[in-house]
Amino acid sequence: MSQPLIKKDDDRDDEAEYSPFLGIEKGAVLQEARVFNDPQLDPRKCSQVITKLLYLLNQGETFTKIEATEVFFAVTKLFQSRDIGLRRMVYLMIKELSPSADEVIIVTSSLMKDMNSKTDMYRANAIRVLCRITDGTLLTQIERYLKQAIVDKNPVVASAALVSGIHLLQTNPEIVKRWSNEVQEAVQSRAALVQFHALALLHQIRQNDRLAVSKLVTSLTRGTVRSPLAQCLLIRYTSQVIRESALNTQTGDRPFYDFLEGCLRHKAEMVIFEAARAITELSGVTSCELTPAITVLQLFLSSSKPVLRFAAVRTLNKVAMTHPMAVTNCNIDMESLISDQNRSIATLAITTLLKTGNESSVDRLMKQITNFMSDIADEFKIVVVEAIRSLCLKFPLKYRSLMNFLSNILREEGGFEYKKAIVDSIVILIRDIPEAKESGLLHLCEFIEDCEFTYLSTQILHFLGIEGPKTSDPSKYIRYIYNRVHLENATVRAAAVSTLAKFGALVDSLKPRIFVLLRRCLFDSDDEVRDRATLYLNTLGGDGQVVETDKDVQVFLFGPLDIPLVNLETSLKNYEPSEEPFDIHSVPREVKSQPLAEKKAPGKKPTGLGAPPTGPPSTVDAYERLLSSIPEFSNFGKLFKSSAPVELTEAETEYAVNVVKHIFDGHVVFQYNCTNTIPEQLLENVTVIVDASEAEEFSEVASKPLSSLPYDSPGQTFVAFEKPEGVPAVGKFSNMLRFIVKEVDTATGEAEDDGVEDEYQLEDLEVVAADYMMKVGVSNFRNAWESMGPDFERVDEYGLGPRESLAEAVSAVISLLGMEPCEGTEVVPSNSRSHSCLLSGVFIGNVRVLVRLQFGIDGPKDVAMKLAVRSEDESVSDAIHEIVASG
Repeated sequence: MSQPLIKKDDDRDDEAEYSPFLGIEKGAVLQEARVFNDPQLDPRKCSQVITKLLYLLNQGETFTKIEATEVFFAVTKLFQSRDIGLRRMVYLMIKELSPSADEVIIVTSSLMKDMNSKTDMYRANAIRVLCRITDGTLLTQIERYLKQAIVDKNPVVASAALVSGIHLLQTNPEIVKRWSNEVQEAVQSRAALVQFHALALLHQIRQNDRLAVSKLVTSLTRGTVRSPLAQCLLIRYTSQVIRESALNTQTGDRPFYDFLEGCLRHKAEMVIFEAARAITELSGVTSCELTPAITVLQLFLSSSKPVLRFAAVRTLNKVAMTHPMAVTNCNIDMESLISDQNRSIATLAITTLLKTGNESSVDRLMKQITNFMSDIADEFKIVVVEAIRSLCLKFPLKYRSLMNFLSNILREEGGFEYKKAIVDSIVILIRDIPEAKESGLLHLCEFIEDCEFTYLSTQILHFLGIEGPKTSDPSKYIRYIYNRVHLENATVRAAAVSTLAKFGALVDSLKPRIFVLLRRCLFDSDDEVRDRATLYLNTLGGDGQVVETDKDVQVFLFGPLDIPLVNLETSLKNYEPSEEPFDIHSVPREVKSQPLAEKKAPGKKPTGLGAPPTGPPSTVDAYERLLSSIPEFSNFGKLFKSSAPVELTEAETEYAVNVVKHIFDGHVVFQYNCTNTIPEQLLENVTVIVDASEAEEFSEVASKPLSSLPYDSPGQTFVAFEKPEGVPAVGKFSNMLRFIVKEVDTATGEAEDDGVEDEYQLEDLEVVAADYMMKVGVSNFRNAWESMGPDFERVDEYGLGPRESLAEAVSAVISLLGMEPCEGTEVVPSNSRSHSCLLSGVFIGNVRVLVRLQFGIDGPKDVAMKLAVRSEDESVSDAIHEIVASG
């Protein structure tokens, strides 16, 4: 056997450890493997060689086919030895080599002999190896032995068979499922590991049958599961059944919950903790139900075992996110953990206290944290910073002490992620607590004086350019910004020039001083810095005099880019240099174009996403060209938006039809894309009869039938409706496809002269409020929100009723409004009880709209929402609120 790791030199300060395997080579070890062929086997020497081979395999060394075969055949000769230790090494080696099917036969007889040996150690290991290397054919031969092994009196043998069954379930599920009776018997075993493995296998066998799992849990929760490990598994399966059956939302008896609560009084600590964690993670758990779980976790906080303290404080940390009041009773115990030797425990204790503490305890906590921060790693510091940010937003009156704490740790040593977390926290506090703006900006200015991270410097400069001009004394920030032009790299210098220009554009009294500074930047060594300075000097105007900057210039220089960058990049790549300058208004505003047709999968029927023979238009412009070429629709004006195709038939039906909704200011045109999937038929005079009785504000004004629809040739028919101009009218439309069908001779392709009039019922179609909104993102929502101004802002609160989750409520409102989520705010963190979402879009009439949504869980599952809308038109802001109120 290999030697354990030992110290090379006990006197060395670093006490470096070395490995006996250091520097071994595959070739040398393969030479040593020749000892397996010696007539007189040396078990100790053979075991050492196998150990080296196993080490090489586990380090990722690969053996060629020839090398692996030679080693395998040499190892099989070691079955002659009676040495138990060597035999166990042989088993390990065969498992690791994973011999091919033709080689397995060589050891099968030896392993089957060992499987029926009187030595239990041989039996258990032989079962594990056989099940690892065997295929389905051999498995049927040894199945009888495996069934016997599952109910064997020796727990080592029984566990080996059960664990092998768990592995075999992935490759031969049908065979393993036949062992249910034996596994059921093993679940009643008195041996702890056997019961644990048996329960795991039995659950895996039944996991796809929800009723069977429920019955298993029901029977075992009434019985006595002796093994603490099996009890932990049972608790997890019980939680799964509770989640799936939603028993915890029903009134009356809840036997499964009672079982979990009963486990809190178990003698094994692991079972108590597993039950407590399961209760805290139940959906819709109440404070009353949490109390017993919190009580046992509180006892664990004062345990002498670090693992129990860690487990308890980590669980309480998660509970504090959703039920902070339930954890407050543990605050005194957690305060004692701040000085815990284990820094992970101390960090979790701090962050939990920050979530559950009250306003009076903030100052005391800050003092304790100050001493604590220098002892922990950056990743723990980030967690603490994020918790402090949440605390400051919870108690805004305490912003001074919390802001001072953040500024102090900002000056200390730390990595990029840590410093970024602090800067992000200060920025959020400045944004959400108006009183914190002046001090927060000064803290950031002091930080960039010696900031080593270019990214953070440029971000802070950008933020200063937005917030600085709005303060009571903007001039005090100029010194900090201009210092960056002299002392930093080119990227930061360019950002500083832009920030100076923003102060000049927004603060007229500072413009002469800003012009002097910008002129100095014209001699910078970097062309980007010089170009920016030149641009700003020429566009700000007034030659440095105290005059108001033109609004159009401000929008041009610093306004939000309301065109998706991907679309701008594509348009610039496609632009061919000519006398015509590039027109930014030609860039499509849609986030992504919706294709009119999709390619059919080979060998399948057409999908019905039809397109004209000339080629499928893929943008609003292409749709507009198509519609303007039809005389009936040419006077409808500019097309505002075209929807994605909506299927009106099921897949694989005889006629495939989908519809695209084209929205104009005063009209809506339905484009029905039709495909005939029957080779023996020709359809003529194809029209769609639309019943608008459930759409009172719409009246049909024109239609364009399709003269002929041969097999597999998509075509379009159109129906136009008039509606009140600029109004987001909604309604439901019934559709009937009407046509004359003629039989076609498939041999000649000729159709009969006489046809029969026929009809085909299509799905209903709805025009919804989202159809009048175009998804247009903004690169900087806050900047866009501020520039929009509060003149036409409308704010109101709504109750959204019971929802499955906060994420489902957010998704429903986004779909209702049809707007583009900004800055990734459509993603709701798990277990979150509140969320903010930012939306942007263009409403019919080309009116820009910005929306701020704030969601919160009110009661067990009820969701409340605060909606703030800003737009360029008062009536549009009101319309958005009407859409939500009626939706």
